[in-house]
Amino acid sequence: MSGAARRKLGLTGLKPLENPHEKLTLWYERILRVLSKMPPQAAYRVNTEAIVKNRLALVKTTPDIAALEKQINCGSIEEVFRQAERELFLARNMVNYKPWESLIAQPPKNQFQWPPV
Repeated sequence: MSGAARRKLGLTGLKPLENPHEKLTLWYERILRVLSKMPPQAAYRVNTEAIVKNRLALVKTTPDIAALEKQINCGSIEEVFRQAERELFLARNMVNYKPWESLIAQPPKNQFQWPPV
């Protein structure tokens, strides 16, 4: 069931993937390369790396698409691919934003009080 023409998704805007194992492997490896640019103790890196490594292992060991979808448990394989695309985009932005660094200036004392003082 590797042919995309045989699969019908029923999801508007998502085309069936051809070679989903190859594409997911490529995207997950890209995400891991971007994550390697972050400090090892960064919370985003630690958590995202664990999820991506787990999914990459599943993609490499599960040849059947239906079984892979069931093991990942995040929708169809096309939805999982869309998540990988967005995660790569976010990871690249996180490298630019550097949220693990200290603030440039301290926030005002009552910044998060409601109602405002």
